[in-house]
Amino acid sequence: MKVEQKQTNALWREETIKSEPIFEGKMISLQVDTVALQDGRTATREIVKHPGAAAVMALLDGKLLVVEQFRKPLEKFQIEIPAGKLDPGEDPMTAAARELEEETGYRSDKLKLISAFYTSPGFADEKLYVYFTDEVLPGVQNPDEDEDLKVEAITLEQAEAYIREGRISDAKTILAVYAWKLYLATGRL
Repeated sequence: MKVEQKQTNALWREETIKSEPIFEGKMISLQVDTVALQDGRTATREIVKHPGAAAVMALLDGKLLVVEQFRKPLEKFQIEIPAGKLDPGEDPMTAAARELEEETGYRSDKLKLISAFYTSPGFADEKLYVYFTDEVLPGVQNPDEDEDLKVEAITLEQAEAYIREGRISDAKTILAVYAWKLYLATGRL
C-alpha cells in the first residue's frame, strides 16, 4: 500500500516552473505560480502566502470568551474566539496568549494546543493553531488601533444558536464550540 501511495502521489506532484509576485501587503502576499503537470501540460496556481495565526478557546466561569467585530470581506459582524496572525518568528502559543489578552482583557499562562490546520489549502498556506485554557486571569485589553471589538462570555447554548444564525461562521470558532462540547462530555480535548 505504501509503495502504491508513493507512486500515486508522484503522479500528482506539481513542479514550480515560475513564481510571479503580484502583491505584497501587511498581512498577506499573492503570487501566481506556473507549474508543470506530470502529463507535460502546464497550469497556473494563485497562492496567498500568510504568516500563520493563533486562536484561543478560553473558558471563563464555564463560558466561552468571544469577540464580535465587523469583517469587511463578509460585510457583516462575526462572533469569533480571539485570534490573530503570527509575528515573524513568533511561537504560535506566544501569539495565542498575546491575542487573548489584547482582544479580551484576559490572560492565561496555561494554554494547551487543541489542533493546527490549514484554513484554505486550495489557495493559501495559512496554518492556524487553536489553543485551549480554562484558567484565565484579568489582564489588559489592548486591541489593534483599527480593531473595534465587543467582548462577551457566552454559554454553549448561545454559541450553538449563534452558529445556527450565522453569527458564528468561521472554522476556528466552530471547531472551538465542538471541542467545548467534547470537553464537557468527556473532560478531555
